[in-house]
Amino acid sequence: MCGITGWIDWEKDLTQQARVLAAMTGILANRGPDAEGCWISPRAALGHRRLAVIDPEGGGQPMSRRSGNRQYIIVYNGELYNTAELRHELAVCGYSFSGHSDTEVLLTAYIEWGPSCLEKLNGIFAFGVWSEEDQSLFLARDRMGVKPLFYAERNKSFLFGSELKALLAHPDIDPVIDKEGLSEIFVLGPARTPGHGVFRGISELRPGCCLIHNRMGTKIRKYWELESRPHEDDLETTTEKVRGLVFDAIKRQLVADVPVCTFLSGGLDSSAITAVAAQHYNEERKGSLHTYSVDFAGNDRFFRASHFQPNSDADWVHKVSGFFGTDHHYVCFDTPQMAESLKEAVVARDLPGMADIDSSLLLFCREIKKSHTVALSGECADEVFGGYPWYRSTENMDTGSFPWSGHIDTKMQVFSRELVKYIHPEEYMAQRYYETLADTPALPGENPAEADKRKMFYLNFHWFMQTLLDRKDRMSMAVGLEVRVPFCDHRIVEYVWNIPWFMKTCGSMEKGILRRALQGVLPEGVIRRKKSPYPKTHNPSYLAAVRKVLLDILNDPASPLLRVIDIKTVRRMCETENDTFDRPWFGQLMTGPQLLAYLIQVDIWMREYRVRIT
Repeated sequence: MCGITGWIDWEKDLTQQARVLAAMTGILANRGPDAEGCWISPRAALGHRRLAVIDPEGGGQPMSRRSGNRQYIIVYNGELYNTAELRHELAVCGYSFSGHSDTEVLLTAYIEWGPSCLEKLNGIFAFGVWSEEDQSLFLARDRMGVKPLFYAERNKSFLFGSELKALLAHPDIDPVIDKEGLSEIFVLGPARTPGHGVFRGISELRPGCCLIHNRMGTKIRKYWELESRPHEDDLETTTEKVRGLVFDAIKRQLVADVPVCTFLSGGLDSSAITAVAAQHYNEERKGSLHTYSVDFAGNDRFFRASHFQPNSDADWVHKVSGFFGTDHHYVCFDTPQMAESLKEAVVARDLPGMADIDSSLLLFCREIKKSHTVALSGECADEVFGGYPWYRSTENMDTGSFPWSGHIDTKMQVFSRELVKYIHPEEYMAQRYYETLADTPALPGENPAEADKRKMFYLNFHWFMQTLLDRKDRMSMAVGLEVRVPFCDHRIVEYVWNIPWFMKTCGSMEKGILRRALQGVLPEGVIRRKKSPYPKTHNPSYLAAVRKVLLDILNDPASPLLRVIDIKTVRRMCETENDTFDRPWFGQLMTGPQLLAYLIQVDIWMREYRVRIT
């Protein structure tokens, strides 16, 4: 994994702008701590920070290759999981290779097939290819949106980067947010509208899309989207196909020239990945697979089972690790670390995020990075197979509100009346909600109940899954750890998308078809375990800590946060007990303590990024 950035300009001589490119590239150093590279011509400047995973000696970037009298230069962030097949196909076409990196294979694939190469790729990626002779830039992002990519146009220039900070390092890009940006942060946050860059004039290349920029302008094309069709396989065939796709995706993603490990919570998804990885390590005689789990000081005393978190992970982690003989590492954090790392999480995401849910992941990834460079995680299985509680309550889709943002009224209480009146939160959320529903690819003749389930899946793919992928990428890459997500393999998503709900929930359990596919692979108790989300701290000392930090902010007249909140309401929340601390306002994990921490992150963000509101 890496960080990429670039600048195309039709007026300035970019060979005189090396300092600006160096700033845009250097600010992505955490994404690529192993090497830095730049390529500059009068019209194009490309920058790259490298995290070496495949072919450490031969995969340097920007990488250039000639075909006849044409020169192509690539900057690439990601991983291809079908590199070997592509290299063989290209060899048949007459190409040879100097190394074994997927970067060289990807660039050669583009030279041979042009934009159509995207249809052949299995992987996670964001990349740009500049054609010096054509004076044209091609950008593309993977189907699921695992790897990020932002861009902006200013007069005669075009800028792009893996993260917002790369664009903000350019002198022409100002950290300004307007009415729509305010709505993104305060209404939808920590989610974000797909394609929206929050800062004025910055956009995100959406998943499954590619872009061409040349002197004629910019054209965006969607090269992949979900297709709805009748599911014709019976239960047994479906089970076998799901098992085959899942196992193949995990095995493909174990390939690396650096140490690989897995996240392990003892839940269905991480245990499945660990099972396949452990078997692979045993067969390859690589020794024991290393696994990691996270917990928090005091959770052994303060955890209370709830509808959203029915049990803690510790006992299940021990059971799965013992069953597969992994070398397991327990990582535990205390309240001071959680509170202090809120700032670092904001800088990693470039925006206010999921508060300590983000920062704990960042700390967790930092510990893993001490021994490993690549980890596999069970992210997105719940979106793909239907694991969240809201999948089971789609009777009325005409709500105008995303199911993971059910208590927007609670959230709006903390903001100033002027801000709420200005942004019209219910209207903005309803607009985004119904836009997404309208885009859901319908299946003609499908019964209304199944059609509603399909809409719920579509909402999750384009919103909740994107939020979690955004979180996973930023927090892991902030410390130079590559995290792979096998359940995001597009072949799995395409197949499971059309499996009917009664089959997805066979056995009367969420993700029933996945549980059925894992029979005989995992211990029976793990297969029957109810979903429990990523752990968070339940220690009351954390609530006390964020209350204290927020009170200090409220007492600082220079705080930019004071302009956007209802100070009296927030102060009351900091000083008294309140039942809002028990209700989730985003997802399953973000309750009262996380609401206060989110406000702290807003203050950090506005200060650190010198955000201006128009």
